[in-house]
Amino acid sequence: MKTFASRHAGLLILALVLAALPLLLPNAYYFDVAIRIALNAVVVIGLNLLMGYTGQISLGHAGFFGLGAYASAVLTTHYNWPPVAALAAGAAATGLLAFVLARPVLKLKGHTLAMATLGLGIIISIAINNEGQWTGGPDGISVPGFAIFGAEITGEKSWYAVAAALLLLVTWFALNLIDSPVGRALQAIHGSEVASRVVGIDTTRFKVRVFVLSAVVASIAGSISAHYIGFITPNMAGFFHSIELVTMVVVGGMASVFGSILGAALLTLLPQLLSAFEGWEVVVFGAILMLTMIFLPRGLVPSLARRRSKPVAGAAAPLKLVKKAGGGHA
Repeated sequence: MKTFASRHAGLLILALVLAALPLLLPNAYYFDVAIRIALNAVVVIGLNLLMGYTGQISLGHAGFFGLGAYASAVLTTHYNWPPVAALAAGAAATGLLAFVLARPVLKLKGHTLAMATLGLGIIISIAINNEGQWTGGPDGISVPGFAIFGAEITGEKSWYAVAAALLLLVTWFALNLIDSPVGRALQAIHGSEVASRVVGIDTTRFKVRVFVLSAVVASIAGSISAHYIGFITPNMAGFFHSIELVTMVVVGGMASVFGSILGAALLTLLPQLLSAFEGWEVVVFGAILMLTMIFLPRGLVPSLARRRSKPVAGAAAPLKLVKKAGGGHA
């Protein structure tokens, strides 16, 4: 119950921070960074449900992000679909693809699972590159603006409101999922699939569900990102974007929803902050990640929370003495 309360207190704090940010951001550039952080965080939360809570690695998640982006781009550009309908169609198609592939892929373990998901992401990226008549190929494709019920989203403040609302919704959903029987089943699978099956958990069904869910979340974020940016290229579905997303999960904290948000914020901001190190930004970026993993191996949020909750040395000794003096009873 304490964990439930603390998680939802965190949701309230997140809502207050998101509401206050527009009053503090000085210009359009900072709004742009905040929007990108929010959209990255949405994808990373979904990926953390798969990796951190269920223990199933995915090195091709940018492929699902790219599918959502290109579904919106192709359907709105070539077929004049409404953006919301294109977003929904892209999410449905991505979910169906993830459902079809989940059972054979998630039978694998460890490095073989990593290689299979990596291959899936590469196939999606190659397909986007090769279908130039629809996707624009390596040159990319323009994406029209986004409209909800006929009202077009324009201006950085409106886009920030959309991204912040989506992040808040996904965070709320993830926290409630984790506190539900489904969430406890996912965490049990992460602990031991054999033990989970022994107590009656259908491990395959739950793994498929969370894989599809994380793919759909990535697709929705991809669609919103495509309309926001206005021009997309196959790089957003590429291998390096997948590695970036996984790194956000690991740095922020595995099995931590708020760690996902922090990881997305840090890794979206770092390239901007390190631009002063001309020619050395990648080296500095790698050094920061390496030091984080050495000193905070569980990720930022879980490691800091664990250190904060450690009892002070010797604090338990008086209690033991009291128990011993009383014959073992409090």
